[in-house]
Amino acid sequence: MGRRSTDMRGNRFFDRGTVFDTYQKKRQKRDNANDTLEKPIVMELMGDVKGLEVLDLGCGDAEYGKELIHLGARCYTGVESSGKMVKAARKNLQGTQGKVIQADIEEWSYPMSSFDRAVSRLVLHYVENLVALLKRVYQTLKPGGRVLFSVEHPVVTSGYGCWPEDQHREDWTVDRYFNRGFRTQFWMGEEVEKYHRTVEDYFLSLQQAGFVVECLRESCPDQRYFVDEETYKRRTRIPLFLFLSGNKPSLEERNNL
Repeated sequence: MGRRSTDMRGNRFFDRGTVFDTYQKKRQKRDNANDTLEKPIVMELMGDVKGLEVLDLGCGDAEYGKELIHLGARCYTGVESSGKMVKAARKNLQGTQGKVIQADIEEWSYPMSSFDRAVSRLVLHYVENLVALLKRVYQTLKPGGRVLFSVEHPVVTSGYGCWPEDQHREDWTVDRYFNRGFRTQFWMGEEVEKYHRTVEDYFLSLQQAGFVVECLRESCPDQRYFVDEETYKRRTRIPLFLFLSGNKPSLEERNNL
């Protein structure tokens, strides 16, 4: 798919131009996709976090981390490469048992057997070598630990370049679905590269990293989370997000596999 441009990498995206401010405004909009479609399923898959040590890869402004601490997480560690996001995250975590580390999740030195949960929300579609990253996540989890992540659904990433970006769409194109690789999206006024892979690729990547796949979900909308009826109906037309979770077996579980 060609050489990846370092200027268009996802880890630099939110520090470019007005992207950070535009993104923050977008997240405040009523019935935004993150809060209506993505967050409810992540919270369901995460389950009870009381007393747990949580790692958040690509934590953004760590609003989610603050919420996890409020729900009883013993400690929270976010890893984020964007300087603007890190600044916002440290402000949000001030006075809590949470911390944020400024680093690229593909380059960070993952401590061995340190976390009970690892979560990554809408970040891993920026990563080319997903199996290598998930293997590092596997090593940083304690035996019995769990990983869960959300990504843009492959039916969405497959269509980048097929229709005008940043417009209110009523139709979607799925094209070159089995052609894996980086694709360029014009998003919030800037170009960014995201890695397209299939649903099967995500499932197998978890397995190849050593995890036992527990769950695969899609962003089927729940009307309870929507204010606007038309927005809800529109979201029933196509899955925007894909979710997977996996377990790192304990020694006893590994012996029984």
